[in-house]
Amino acid sequence: MLAAGCGQVWNDPYPAAEQGRNILYTAFTQRPKHLDPVQSYSEDEATFLYQIYEPPLQYHYLKRPFQLIAAAAEAMPRLRQFDAAGRPLPPGADPASIARSEYEIRIRPGIRYQPHPAFATDDKGRPRYLALTAQDLADKRGVGDFPATGSRELTADDYVYQIKRLAHPRLHSPVLELMGDYIVGLKDLHARLLADEKKRSEKGEGGRWIDLRDYPMSGVEVVDRYTYRVHIKGTYPQFPYWLAMPFFAPVPVEADRFFAQPGMAERNLTLDWWPVGTGPYMLQENNPNARMVLVRNPNFRGETYPCEGEAGDREAGLLADCGKAIPFVDKVVFTREKESIPYWNKFLQGYYDASGVSSDNFDQAVQMGGQGDVSLSEEMADKGIKLNTSVAPSVMYMGFNMLDPVVGGVSERARKLRLAISIAIDQEEFISVFQNGRGVPAMHPIPPGIAGYRADEAGINPHVYDWVDGKPRRKSVDEARRLLAEAGYPGGRDAKTGEPLVVNLDTTGGGMGDKSTVDWLTKQFRKLDMQLVVRATDYNRFQDKIRKGNAQLFYWGWNADYPDPENFLFLLYGAQSKVKNQGENAANYENAEYDRLFERMKAMPDGPERQAIIERMLAILQHDAPWVWGFYEKAYTLQHGWLYNRKPGKIIRNTMKYQRVDVAARDTLRAEWNRPLLWPLALVALLGVAAVAPAVVHYRRRERQTA
Repeated sequence: MLAAGCGQVWNDPYPAAEQGRNILYTAFTQRPKHLDPVQSYSEDEATFLYQIYEPPLQYHYLKRPFQLIAAAAEAMPRLRQFDAAGRPLPPGADPASIARSEYEIRIRPGIRYQPHPAFATDDKGRPRYLALTAQDLADKRGVGDFPATGSRELTADDYVYQIKRLAHPRLHSPVLELMGDYIVGLKDLHARLLADEKKRSEKGEGGRWIDLRDYPMSGVEVVDRYTYRVHIKGTYPQFPYWLAMPFFAPVPVEADRFFAQPGMAERNLTLDWWPVGTGPYMLQENNPNARMVLVRNPNFRGETYPCEGEAGDREAGLLADCGKAIPFVDKVVFTREKESIPYWNKFLQGYYDASGVSSDNFDQAVQMGGQGDVSLSEEMADKGIKLNTSVAPSVMYMGFNMLDPVVGGVSERARKLRLAISIAIDQEEFISVFQNGRGVPAMHPIPPGIAGYRADEAGINPHVYDWVDGKPRRKSVDEARRLLAEAGYPGGRDAKTGEPLVVNLDTTGGGMGDKSTVDWLTKQFRKLDMQLVVRATDYNRFQDKIRKGNAQLFYWGWNADYPDPENFLFLLYGAQSKVKNQGENAANYENAEYDRLFERMKAMPDGPERQAIIERMLAILQHDAPWVWGFYEKAYTLQHGWLYNRKPGKIIRNTMKYQRVDVAARDTLRAEWNRPLLWPLALVALLGVAAVAPAVVHYRRRERQTA
């Protein structure tokens, strides 16, 4: 116990060797499942993946609205468009006349991959770690167990190779179907690979490495060492956003071949476990149940901190590091925290540099003003902690299954029933009670900060709200009761049969399935004398119900993949119906006019014409009410005063390279906040002496009497 207290801070959870080093400490709650960029499509995985891989494009860290800029690319892609006869079209051509779009991307020369054994060669230039035997792998559990490493320059071939990997028959990329609808030849390549895989399996050769260089694909071409082209069917203006995602980051054939060797997967030696990139960091330690560690990539191409932002950034100190080389931090240590209380306590002790704000610690961290304004509590302010708030590009909603005979369909009866429920469920109260005020009532699918969103009176849902005294006011329950009666359910009973109206809500076990939330929802439906049955289940079973159309009402949400209204409006596009087409339209909503407008809107650039179409689409949705429009989430994050350059923006995920830590200030405050209290030990010692002393005195007296 005495030896453990030799350091400056006794309760420091980190190794003594890390003290005083340029390390950022943070936490994660869910273990990442995939770190292969062709398979990963989760926020938990993006936290790591975006720091390791570098796609052609990225988002400007400070500017809002979000703006795409070059990353590994030298400049923004060059776009050329052609008609059905192959003739070039001028910019701004009618989308209906565009038969093919061509994106030409030129990457920066001189970019090199991180050091990795896949690139290691012997003295004759041959790969050092190919044809490995079981004996060779006997003591290998991580890439660090291979003593030799190498590197090479990034080329256009690596980007083309990764695009082909989207069609790999064993990788099951979640974007294959979507990208196959746009990238020329991707689905054809997938079909060829599947057929060849079947033949290999019949010969007993299934599972062997597939060299995708042997499979030509018409939709991608290498122009020269640093330039490649992607061919798109028709026009797809949102494609550049995809070029900022890891699906289109480079994967070297050497790494694919290295990890495909027999015996590798059994030791978690796979690209899905040990990513290989050109980004600012590389994965040094992968223990997803306890700790993940990123370290600076010594071969990173180099980049500087931005010098421009939006209004208020300079005052917030976000431009103080203008022009300085990034990344600032040498190492990022992620510790897994399964419970919010230990996470929060370690943040308060200074052992995590930043933290979210959960419901459990909201009142301790934040205080709400009378006008709804938010500020830090005195305890947080005294510690120098800072609060960042932003409206996340996401929407939470309660969907109606439009295939259901009661709440679904296009009849006025069903529409008025949906509107009555929409009015009765008080989103403002839900946000106040269950979100601690961290939300904005939604009027439609598009959240603030995304093109197409309109604030104030122009943006309200007139079927659910009235505009009163300069702000929206939810329509009264009396209006909801009137609509319910017009729908054929006066007093919550079927006018024809007299039977009470029972509605079923499917949820997962957490969140809306919690008892307190269920009680609140039951109360909302009781306003209309309706009976609500909440059917909570595990997430896999819930997804199965949605996929088969067996739910009546369900609670779900959507986080933006990219900052374009198409990424939200497609959630109600008929061709994306969950039951018919296994798409993302979980409500199975179909409206011919809406679908027709969506087809036009998705191919248009932002502007007044597109805005007018979006507003008509939103009016259709508000009239038909396929969702109970829930809320747009407000993100609250806390950071210690020694952490700099942290700006909220959920769409921007490659954030670690911009953040900077004042290590000396952190060490000083950690020592101050965690100074050991020695007087309890002295008190215990005195109590021990007081307890033992009478026995000692009695023993000595007895010994003397015996003598």
